[in-house]
Amino acid sequence: MEPLETGKLKCEFLEKILGKIEIADRRVTVGPGIGEDAAAIDMGDRYLIVKSDPITFLSDRIGWYVVNVNANDIAAMGGTPRWFLVTMLLPERRTTSADIERIMTDLRGSCAELGVTIVGGHSEVTHGLDHPILSGTMLGEAGKDELVKNGDIREGDLLYMTKAIAIEATSIMALAKREEVIGVFGEGFYRRCSRFLEKPGISVVEDAMRARASARVSGMHDPTEGGILSGAYEMAKGSGVGLRLELGRVPVYDETSRLCAHFGISPYSSIASGSLLIAVPAREREALEKAFAANPPLTLIGEFTGEGKKMYAVGDGRAEELKPSGIDDITKLL
Repeated sequence: MEPLETGKLKCEFLEKILGKIEIADRRVTVGPGIGEDAAAIDMGDRYLIVKSDPITFLSDRIGWYVVNVNANDIAAMGGTPRWFLVTMLLPERRTTSADIERIMTDLRGSCAELGVTIVGGHSEVTHGLDHPILSGTMLGEAGKDELVKNGDIREGDLLYMTKAIAIEATSIMALAKREEVIGVFGEGFYRRCSRFLEKPGISVVEDAMRARASARVSGMHDPTEGGILSGAYEMAKGSGVGLRLELGRVPVYDETSRLCAHFGISPYSSIASGSLLIAVPAREREALEKAFAANPPLTLIGEFTGEGKKMYAVGDGRAEELKPSGIDDITKLL
């Protein structure tokens, strides 16, 4: 049996192993499934939303990343992030107390910005690591009329995205290849790209709240590993519908485009925190677009098709069946 490649498990295999999980607790409203960003548990007058996600890529701002990517998934389910736990696994003989202080400063700062309270976790210096790994668990809550499940997407629903694609990948490329990026593109270009996690930013919490407040949303998803190709696929797969994804409409920042071209990386299949995918019925189009008329940008990039239909990515006049490998293109650099 061949060993698995780096990256997310392929959807077909993941669907198979998740299908073996038996949930006897009737309070579990949303359990593990393709396209679901978090779990939802019925607590009577509201839902408890729970998400766990690690940061495994190299990052100078790993504490910032781990809070925001977990908060994003809570928001994509219609919830408000409230409480956070983090497990820090730190490489032996390479970690200093100053390193831990920097991580904790980012953890505290990012939680404070989101109104989240750190309530626990675990930390240790771990054998066999060459860089820190942080795994976060975010808890949030949603009212009974606020929960968003991707299983509710239907034929004819429209697919929008906020901002532009591969925001997180842009920052990672710059930080991982600092000297090369400065040598090729200059110091100013490097500084802009390295700050992409803050501007335009990897948080989609406000985007999700605005979408939910303005329109009847049928699904939201925070595309992370595998980029927009994996994210859009997971939304359609989770609802059992098809999809026509118009790659020509997907916005790409100039900095992202130039870095991806230089390193031979696809922006469409690279880690993409910072963009929010939003599905709405066609009748909600005007309300959603009006809510995002000022900022951040909102772009219509596709349409969901009939139940059981195939998924296609359309670009350069060609339509190719959408079957993401689960491997993020950014791994070519790491």
